[in-house]
Amino acid sequence: MQIPAGKKIYFSSDNHLGAPTSEESLPREKKFVAWLDTVKVDAAAIFLLGDLFDFWFEYKTVVPRGFTRVLGKLAEISDSGIPIYFFVGNHDLWMRDYFETELNIPIYRDVKEFTFNDKTFLIGHGDGKGPGDKGYKRMKKVFINPFSKWLYRWLHPDWGMRFAQYLSVKNKLISGDEDRQFLGEDKEWLALYAKRKLEEKHYDYFVFGHRHLPMEIQVGDKSTYYNLGDWISHYSYGVFDGERFQLKEFTS
Repeated sequence: MQIPAGKKIYFSSDNHLGAPTSEESLPREKKFVAWLDTVKVDAAAIFLLGDLFDFWFEYKTVVPRGFTRVLGKLAEISDSGIPIYFFVGNHDLWMRDYFETELNIPIYRDVKEFTFNDKTFLIGHGDGKGPGDKGYKRMKKVFINPFSKWLYRWLHPDWGMRFAQYLSVKNKLISGDEDRQFLGEDKEWLALYAKRKLEEKHYDYFVFGHRHLPMEIQVGDKSTYYNLGDWISHYSYGVFDGERFQLKEFTS
């Protein structure tokens, strides 16, 4: 993709809408919608890198209640011709085709390479990548198993949603509460993952979410890993203007 003059690509991750309660997350949802209104003016594309919701599960004919403002805004932006790309996070692992069929937003379940203005990006949510995190990696294999999803679908939505929302907050492997402390540049596991990927191929930028901490770490002579932070404590996002990638904070 060649970014048109005056346009930018925006990146956001980890809103966790619905947590800890719908009422408490509503101001954050409104702030995120305000951000979307701001960036749509000069956006060439918008990348959402997962965990937009604290829990999301799609039955064949039922989707979670709520999130009307953000879903409506995403539909508006997509309909206007601005491409939006969504990467599934560990809290929305059970997303099916709702975004694709209703919002015309493609979804990705693993990292994906993109090239903007001759700069190569490796983009993804980031969960389960790099060394360690073995407990979550084992749990993820169970969660993405088709039989697990089929079995869970037999729960009535009222019970299924309530149970999953409880787990998303209480289970440390899912919530990631223990992973929100900076580990140091030499121990950050997504930075280590980026360095390992550079042994296979050059990337100018690695852009991930999941860690809830805004980070900029040099992982090679001409390669940088960025973590986008979150919309709970930092209200941070990334922007690429065709030449430079920056982390910023939305303060409006």
